[in-house]
Amino acid sequence: MSDFPTTARVVIIGGGVVGTSTLYHLAKAGWKDCVLLEKNELTAGSTWHAAGNVPNFAGSWAVMNMQRDSAAMYRTLGDDVGYPMNYHVTGSIRLAHSKERMMEFERVASMGQYQGLEMNICTPEELKEMHPFMETHDLEGGLWDPLDGDIDPAQLTQALAKGARDAGARIERFCPITGLEQDGDEWIVKTDKGDIRCEYVVNCAGYYAQRVGEMFKPFGGRTVPMVVMSHQYFLTEPIAELEAWTKEKGHKVPLLRDVDTSYYLRQDKNGLNLGPYERNCKAAWVTPDDPMPEDFSFQLYPDDLERLEYYIEDAMARVPILGTAGVGRNINGPIPYAPDGLPMVGPMPGVKNAFEGHSFTFGIAQGGGAGKVLSEWIMHGETELDMWAVDPRRYTDYTDHDHCLAKALETYGHEYAMHFPHHAWPAGRDKKLSPIHDKILAAGGQMAAFNGWERANWFAQEGDDTSEAATQTWDRNGPWAIRVKEEVEAVRDSVGVLDLPGFSRFNLSGEGAAEWLRTRIAGALPKVGRMNLAYFPDSRGRILTEMSIMRHDDDFFTLITAALAQWHDLELLKKNLPDGLTLTDHSTEYSTLIVTGPKSREMFETMGIEADLNASWLSTQPAKVAGRDCALARVSFAGELGWEIHAANADIPALYDAVIGAGAKPFGMFALNSMRIEKGYRAWKGDLSTDYSLLEAGLDRFIKFDKPQDFPGKAALQAEKQAGLKKRFVTMTVDAGDQDAPYMSTVWHQGEVVGETTSGDWGYRINKSVALGTIRADLAVPGTEVQINIFGKLCKATVQPDQPLWDPENKRIRA
Repeated sequence: MSDFPTTARVVIIGGGVVGTSTLYHLAKAGWKDCVLLEKNELTAGSTWHAAGNVPNFAGSWAVMNMQRDSAAMYRTLGDDVGYPMNYHVTGSIRLAHSKERMMEFERVASMGQYQGLEMNICTPEELKEMHPFMETHDLEGGLWDPLDGDIDPAQLTQALAKGARDAGARIERFCPITGLEQDGDEWIVKTDKGDIRCEYVVNCAGYYAQRVGEMFKPFGGRTVPMVVMSHQYFLTEPIAELEAWTKEKGHKVPLLRDVDTSYYLRQDKNGLNLGPYERNCKAAWVTPDDPMPEDFSFQLYPDDLERLEYYIEDAMARVPILGTAGVGRNINGPIPYAPDGLPMVGPMPGVKNAFEGHSFTFGIAQGGGAGKVLSEWIMHGETELDMWAVDPRRYTDYTDHDHCLAKALETYGHEYAMHFPHHAWPAGRDKKLSPIHDKILAAGGQMAAFNGWERANWFAQEGDDTSEAATQTWDRNGPWAIRVKEEVEAVRDSVGVLDLPGFSRFNLSGEGAAEWLRTRIAGALPKVGRMNLAYFPDSRGRILTEMSIMRHDDDFFTLITAALAQWHDLELLKKNLPDGLTLTDHSTEYSTLIVTGPKSREMFETMGIEADLNASWLSTQPAKVAGRDCALARVSFAGELGWEIHAANADIPALYDAVIGAGAKPFGMFALNSMRIEKGYRAWKGDLSTDYSLLEAGLDRFIKFDKPQDFPGKAALQAEKQAGLKKRFVTMTVDAGDQDAPYMSTVWHQGEVVGETTSGDWGYRINKSVALGTIRADLAVPGTEVQINIFGKLCKATVQPDQPLWDPENKRIRA
């Protein structure tokens, strides 16, 4: 044991494809003093029984980036590290049975094109030419990805391990960790072979990640939000007809995915591999009488083919030769599922110097790119591209076991589902409720979850279709449209009220709090009794987050941010917090009512409010409404005269009843989104992300270059300003047809992609479709005509002046 490493810079727990990829990327970047610990043999978890498919296709921009990096890396990895691999780039076909599915394909193909991927929309006839064994009579068409294929998972992992070892990293097999200790900023990782002292620890333990995560609880960790699912696929015996075709053509048939039915079917040697994601799916190890084994290495569950009968029959009708061969082997193994089906890659919530790379349902497809992302987090504390879609901090305290199980079953059973803009998934809900939740439901509220908090998207009236089926469309107009229009009109013409539970809110106090904040934000602080927006940049001047800062005293602040940003922003503040300052989280203690519209002041006056209703825009003050203590903030995300009422949860019901009784009309998140886009207000992790610098996002007025304090990214922003911007944030009006521009729709000019949208919606006050986004700087001139690819249609769009489309001089909001 004398050669067992006792120190390391990084210790990675788990020897599957993600752990070895992370080790490989670290070592290749020069971080050679890294050790990977595997409790059994490499690949012993989900990796060894994975099917090994490697698609580029993804509905998420971040996940597509990650998978594209994987596929590109795998195409040369064997030669790069001197380890031969079986990697078959066969191309793949995705089948569409409906117009809606074809629209999804058009959208993803457009995103892929922007990332340098050629994905082609095909007719049924073209599909038949690519895959002659397939029936196409009932199809709308399909999508062709020429770079898709399959790789041997064990060979891939061993190649990564060889590359890591050759670069100087260590791998210790048959070495489970037995515990963790902290010594200052260092970790002590305990094993039966000895202890390793290190700077960083990474949980890449696959379906054991939750168990490993329990070891981090004494140091601020949480129960990892995941469930293990039973996933089956089977391999047929050889099929003579397929063998003959392969011999004649010299290559395999393309991988086939019937995403509407929910399975993939690919050639494996001279047989076929069928892998369904069945609705009647099954989780494993989720009850006390069925605990996770101490070691399940290289093991499988018993066959359960009855669950797959419907999918087998459908696949045999689609590709009849599937029914001519018997089942050669069935694989039924564990794979981890996070509630949304996406992995967790990034900082471990609540734990210093710890990271996560686990819960991969498509670990082979994503492992190469995930190792790159995770190594960036470890080495630099930030990633090249925004990876919020897979950041572990996107989940907070609502993700108990019941939620995770319900969402995993739902997500697995709808693995290939389309994610429509007005649809809310029903499982795992009602985890965090507003103090007036029942009142909102009684008023017709149609709910959705925001960081677990239930909020109304719109308010239905008697006779409206509130079925889930009605929301499964890409179109703007559905049963909600007339109601959203009415809600916006009420805010425009009179007064509306939005129940907004779940704002993330933190109190910061202590001598020097103001000076410290000035070193973290790009701009200035508000005066006492006022509020403003502040932006926190990273080292490159890119946008980490946006917070509203309320200043109660010289060194006493309330920081308010998005519901979803709670753990992300709390850690951002805690990370560099000096001794002597106090930071507390009050997100669950208070709630907010947005009261806004041209008659809101008049309405408050009739209620006998105790407050100065003539206090200026962006003022804050303690007040009494309906006899209840609260705080009034003179601000409105809707762009009308209005206030936010911030109050303790116990006082919200009385405040809401008083506002409703005085004539305010309830409105929902759909209406708010429409109005904020008309005003050009940015939303976090859509318009505001680390994919954009503050200058690119058009936030110049929130940067104070001349303040004496340094702040992250200041030098980078100064250099960017001096060099000139390559892209700029713009507002565009769009001749959009029946759909508005979704996130990351490509913007075209003279046959070239020149930018992307970051959000889009219908503006009911200006009666136009609006898109926010960034485009090439020389085109960011009012009146410039461009085109936006909206589900495959190039729609004319016009760049607008750098001001709100609604009330451009802000006269209404300042009234």
